[in-house]
Amino acid sequence: MTTDKGKQKKLLSLFIIPAISLLPATLAAGDSPESIVVGNFSQAQDLSSLPEGWQPLTFKDIASHTTYRLVQDHGTTVVEAVSHASSSGLTRKFPINPLEYPLISWKWKVANTYEKGDVSKKAGDDYPARIYITFAYDAGKVGLWEQLKFNTVKLLYGEYPPISAINYIWASKAPQGLITPNPFTDRVKMIVIESGSDKLNQWMAEKRDIVADYRQAFGEDPPTISGIAIMTDSDNTGENATAWYGDITFSSKQ
Repeated sequence: MTTDKGKQKKLLSLFIIPAISLLPATLAAGDSPESIVVGNFSQAQDLSSLPEGWQPLTFKDIASHTTYRLVQDHGTTVVEAVSHASSSGLTRKFPINPLEYPLISWKWKVANTYEKGDVSKKAGDDYPARIYITFAYDAGKVGLWEQLKFNTVKLLYGEYPPISAINYIWASKAPQGLITPNPFTDRVKMIVIESGSDKLNQWMAEKRDIVADYRQAFGEDPPTISGIAIMTDSDNTGENATAWYGDITFSSKQ
C-alpha cells in the first residue's frame, strides 16, 4: 500500500517532465484548428512502442507500476492499462488555452471496479480509469506562503508544478456527477463521470466542458492547461484492474 508521502509525491510529480510540443511543426503561427487530437492512439502504427508524444510517469516511492501498451480492440488501436496493486501513468505535456479549447472528448472502457475504492478516503483513492487535466502555476492565484512552496519545488525540479488539476474518474461507488476534493489535496478536484459496474466492458464516449467544470470545482476561470495524463492505479486498495483508453481530443465550441 502506498504511503501518504508517496501519494503526495505522485501528485507533485505530474508533468515535472521534459516539455513535448503538442501542435504539429507545420502549423503556421496564428492558425487555430477547431480540434486537436492529443491522444491519437487509433493511428499508431507500431504497437510495440508507447503512443507518440506520450511518456511514462512513475513514482519513486511506488515500486509496482501499472503497465500500458497499445493493443487492437475490434480493429481499433487503443491503450490498454493493467494494474496489480500498482500505480503509474502516461502523460503528455503541452500548453493550451482552455477558453479557446474548452471541450474534451474521449472513450474508455473498464473490466472491473474496486471493492475498497472510496473517493473520500486516502486508502480508497484508486480508480480503474481516470483522465488528469493539469493547470499551470499562476503566482497571482496563491498567497505568499504558497508562492514560497511553489518556488521551492521549482528550485528542485527546474519548473513549477501545476497549480491545480481536474480528475475525470471512473469511480467504484461514488455517485455520478459528484465533484469532490482529492483526499490528499484540495488542489485536485475529482469529477465522477462513470461509476460502478453496470457498464463494465463497454466503450463509453465522454465529452466535458473543462471551463464549466473548473468553474464549478474551483469557483473561477481555469489557468492555462499544462498537460494531460491517463492513469489506472490500485496501489492504495491493493486490488487489480484492467482498462482501455481511446483517442482524446480537445476542441472549440465552433
